[in-house]
Amino acid sequence: MGLAFFVTTPRGMESLLAGELKSLGAGHVTQSRSGASFKGPLETGYRVCLWSRLATRVLLQLAEGPAADADELYATVQSVDWSHHLGVDGTLAVNFTGSNEALRDTQFGAVRVKDAIVDQFRTSRGGARPSVSTHHPDLRVNAHLVRRRVAVSLDLSGDSLHRRGYRTDKVQVEAPLKENLAAAMLVFAAWPKEAAGGGSFVDPLCGSGTLPIEAAMITADIAPGLLRAGAPGGFGLLRWRGHDDVVWSRLVEEARERRAAGLGRLAAAPGPRILGSDADPRAVRVARACVARAGLEDVVTIEAGRLLDLRAPGAHGLLATNVPYGKRLGERAEAEALTRQLGERLREAFPGWHAAVLAGDRKQAEATGFPPLRHTTLYNGPIACTLGYYAVDGVSPSAAPRSARAAARSSARRTSSATRGATGTEGTSAAASALAGGAEQLANRIRKNLRRLSREIRRDGFNCYRLYDADLPEYNIVVDVYGDWVHVQEYAAPAEIDPGKARQRLQDALSVIGAALNVPAERIVLKERRRQRGRAQYERRRTGDRADSFLMVEEDDLTYLVNLHDYLDTGLFLDQRPTRRLVRTLAGGRRFLNLFAYTGTMTVNAVTGGSPASTTVDLSLTYLQWAQRNLEANGFRASLERSRMRPAERPAPADARPAAAHRQSHAEAGDPRVAHRLVQADCLSWIAEAEGEYDLIWLDPPTFSNSKRMGRATFDVQRDHADLLRMTARRLLAPGGILLFATNRRGFKLDHEKLGGLTVEDLSQATLPFDCTRSANRHHVFRLEHNEGA
Repeated sequence: MGLAFFVTTPRGMESLLAGELKSLGAGHVTQSRSGASFKGPLETGYRVCLWSRLATRVLLQLAEGPAADADELYATVQSVDWSHHLGVDGTLAVNFTGSNEALRDTQFGAVRVKDAIVDQFRTSRGGARPSVSTHHPDLRVNAHLVRRRVAVSLDLSGDSLHRRGYRTDKVQVEAPLKENLAAAMLVFAAWPKEAAGGGSFVDPLCGSGTLPIEAAMITADIAPGLLRAGAPGGFGLLRWRGHDDVVWSRLVEEARERRAAGLGRLAAAPGPRILGSDADPRAVRVARACVARAGLEDVVTIEAGRLLDLRAPGAHGLLATNVPYGKRLGERAEAEALTRQLGERLREAFPGWHAAVLAGDRKQAEATGFPPLRHTTLYNGPIACTLGYYAVDGVSPSAAPRSARAAARSSARRTSSATRGATGTEGTSAAASALAGGAEQLANRIRKNLRRLSREIRRDGFNCYRLYDADLPEYNIVVDVYGDWVHVQEYAAPAEIDPGKARQRLQDALSVIGAALNVPAERIVLKERRRQRGRAQYERRRTGDRADSFLMVEEDDLTYLVNLHDYLDTGLFLDQRPTRRLVRTLAGGRRFLNLFAYTGTMTVNAVTGGSPASTTVDLSLTYLQWAQRNLEANGFRASLERSRMRPAERPAPADARPAAAHRQSHAEAGDPRVAHRLVQADCLSWIAEAEGEYDLIWLDPPTFSNSKRMGRATFDVQRDHADLLRMTARRLLAPGGILLFATNRRGFKLDHEKLGGLTVEDLSQATLPFDCTRSANRHHVFRLEHNEGA
């Protein structure tokens, strides 16, 4: 199992850190508040110290035991033989966190830990003992108390790992951005992928130059701890008695070679630029000095310049910046005005770029005028900030669509003249006729839904949503919008309804929909939805291929292929939008398994979220190939295994590079280390025969199946789900892992009594999207984990 480590990071960065740790070779990575734990050899702990861009400290656990009161705390600390870690003439410092009923004062807890250590030396060394030094001790001890137990660890870091060594505290700008927070912004904004594609980088409010320097270090494959490694006492591990200098020296030499190779690549292929600018001449001087200390003068350019004069240095790239927040009312107004000015400059001078803006709150972030592709909360010290990631579309705020209806009209105007002509006088008269025939109620409901949904759609940054779901009994249809297209599903009318009247009502509905959205008839796809048997709903509905069968749609910052014509389902389940985001949030550092995977959209989110290895299983080769195309559309590679009954192997080891680069490395041509597998197999048989452990499993079985290809009589999710969940958890779920189970069976009831040994949390309401509320009785999502001690 190896040694046990815990790595701390600022709040909000845990998922990114977990993915990075896994890419550095850490095993059994588990996220927790403000950090992540892992297991591995000492070399892995050293590698994390040297290469982690996101970590604050790396703690090597020495003991874990009872600490209900001061005496138990003292005894647990004394269970460690401290002579293996520190000499009698050495110095130490203690950091104590946490509290319980008996130990409420962290300073008292730290003193009690210190007493236990020095008393052990006094007893064994005739009264001699180490001394305390809070500034540069030989050994930093960390004690973390949770309820009645304490973990005692050795801090391998020394100073906080955000201190790379290129900044000096004596000469700095006001409120500089911490280096690991800057790196988190870049990872969140997919800068490694952008840099690999030849993109440029700009920070127009660069301050001391932290963001451009961190961007350059990622681009040039420079270990963030390399400068410190060359300084005396740069890491706490160097003064530790258990230090392995042979291993450490080898890692440092490897990092130096990678730095030289990376800088050589950039010098040999100039083009993309990394720029920082600031209107404050003093900030420019400080930033240039930091760039020089980092040894990046040939890579990073720092200029004096105003935001209004900003220009894009290339056709595409990333603009990332930390805008001023402002604490008082006047300062906040100024900060929002500056953020608004930044958004206007982006539109004018950076079309085709992406932007990452760290703002003081959500309101300030919205002042950019862009809907975020995604956003998150990061903590800059004690301040909860909003980080937004945007695509720059070049549309001014005044011209931006004010509603989903306006967005649809804007899309329609961008179509060809022939397409626009299709909704001319004939379409208008058809809509007028439909309204006269009684479809006015449907038109009003569609307009009302557009107004209700438009704000959330603009805010969340996606172009696929449910507009209407059989809201009115007379119009029993579902209307989904996919970018510039509309997908309409008609539920089969009851036998007692006159077929002629049903057809006329449907035609009226289509006319109203086209008129309300200004969408031509050829961009409205109609299907009849009936009860399906077996896998019929997944089967192709027509023969032959059309060039326009697949459309590219956007959700957050990801791209998916949908097919509106050939199958009953389109390839993207709209009601799973929040669940896809949940998978992405949980996936960092976790080995991912996608069962009954369909088109692999969950796998795309897991890999994007930092999963270092994934297995995607489905019986249909067509859908696995579709999943492969979805992964490729987002810059990932996956191997496709067409053997239907092949048991799972353990996921391939992650690439030993920072997690920030895993998307780039998997996309490189000829890279043999593809850690993402697509497996064609009957999932039920595969689960029964599989080997290996997964830290995150997505399980979304069919509601009912009698498919002969599944090799069994029938499967009914209500009847058989408990057996399926128990078997999956027992055979495939790693300790501490998470199993997400979903079904769209109307009125489904989870059989809690048959799930002994598993804790269950119902996430159905929490993951129900705002545009699918009428489907609440069909939307069921549960989170399951092994009971502790079970």
